[in-house]
Amino acid sequence: MGNPIAVSKDRSSTAYDHLWMHFTRMSSYEKSPVPVIVRGEGTYVYDEHGKRYLDGLAGLFVVQAGHGRAELAEAAARQARELAFFPVWSYAHPKAVELAERLAHYAPGDLDKVFFTTGGGEAVETAWKLAKQYHKLTGNPTKYKVISRAVAYHGTPQGALAITGLPALKAPFEPLVPGARKVPNTNIYRAPIHGDDPEAFGRWAADQIEQQILFEGPDTVAAVFLEPVQNAGGCFPPPPGYFQRVREICDTYDVLLVSDEVICAFGRLGTMFACDKFGYVPDIITCAKGMTSGYSPIGAAVVSDRIAEPFFKGSNTFLHGYTFGGHPVSAAVALANLDIFEREGLNQHVLDNEAAFFGTLSKLHDLPIVGDVRGNGFFYGIELVKDKTTKESFTPEECERLLYGFVSKQLFENGLYCRADDRGDPVVQLAPPLISDQSTFDEIEQIVRGVLTEAWSRI
Repeated sequence: MGNPIAVSKDRSSTAYDHLWMHFTRMSSYEKSPVPVIVRGEGTYVYDEHGKRYLDGLAGLFVVQAGHGRAELAEAAARQARELAFFPVWSYAHPKAVELAERLAHYAPGDLDKVFFTTGGGEAVETAWKLAKQYHKLTGNPTKYKVISRAVAYHGTPQGALAITGLPALKAPFEPLVPGARKVPNTNIYRAPIHGDDPEAFGRWAADQIEQQILFEGPDTVAAVFLEPVQNAGGCFPPPPGYFQRVREICDTYDVLLVSDEVICAFGRLGTMFACDKFGYVPDIITCAKGMTSGYSPIGAAVVSDRIAEPFFKGSNTFLHGYTFGGHPVSAAVALANLDIFEREGLNQHVLDNEAAFFGTLSKLHDLPIVGDVRGNGFFYGIELVKDKTTKESFTPEECERLLYGFVSKQLFENGLYCRADDRGDPVVQLAPPLISDQSTFDEIEQIVRGVLTEAWSRI
């Protein structure tokens, strides 16, 4: 045996040397310190120097119930003492059973079967594999393609990445799983047609899905993957009637409708499942993030009885799974987290306060750099423009200088953790914990206002 490893006190340097951070330009920390966050409380997190930051992104659209909830940590500890691990491969354990029943209770329609994963990308991967095999089992073996929207992000596994509509994220890993096709998204701010008529635009956007199905051939299309509010590009809500028309199209051509709610489920929009807010019933819901408020990793595909039915016959088997899917500790934490949702009325709190949050952010329209403020619930994007009248956006070089070189760093320096993103047009995204109130909204608006005002002066 070697000597014991000495724990470095200089965590920032050690992080650069050994911790390969996700979606991170590592060279940017070669000569500057890596921020090290050491604790959280309520809507705030603190770095190793004691500086406080408002968590304007709920970690990563995750920490719904807020930081520092002791009862969630205690639920994890109790379960780890009783049964730390057992797989759900041909066996069950109590917490997986209880959580599956609870999710089925919350889900709309006949979505009664729950297939657990450890995260959202795995849930999307599961849904595509499930859709393919479902069509094979029901006599349609040529239905394997999927349709999703431009700029949409659906995860990093090879299948989920193929479904993702961000070419720059996919290019390093091509070739990906074949069969993923793209249609226009619902960004009405940049609508190519019907931009002044949300209902007509929604009908047009939905009809693009039908046109793509017909172009590919209905006998080749297995599923459509859509987020209730699209994340990448900056929080695109659905126009009125959009999902009703999509549901109609999917039913017409025997195509499964997958509601990717990895971000939007568990209160982000004020309902347990976001499809309920927009009045549609999908065939599969993919979810993760907020199920445990981030206190332990878990994800799931919630599947309708109709889609599950052929898998429950004879020797048919869904040959798919994950070692840690439905993990006992994560399932126990999820149940405790959902108890908090019900006891504290977190969904209703979002519904009661979403207009105030939107109204507070909308004050930023008086800034020349703010082109659009959009979203739903506690999930908003602020699109930045060079010219409000023409909606002219920034060039890639300007985005590099503006977003990466200034806005992102300054927001954090000024005490706000959020996302400045240029996957699509440049946006600042905000999705604080669901316990946030008007004081949170005001603090966000004031910090963003100051940074964007200075950013404009630098253009």
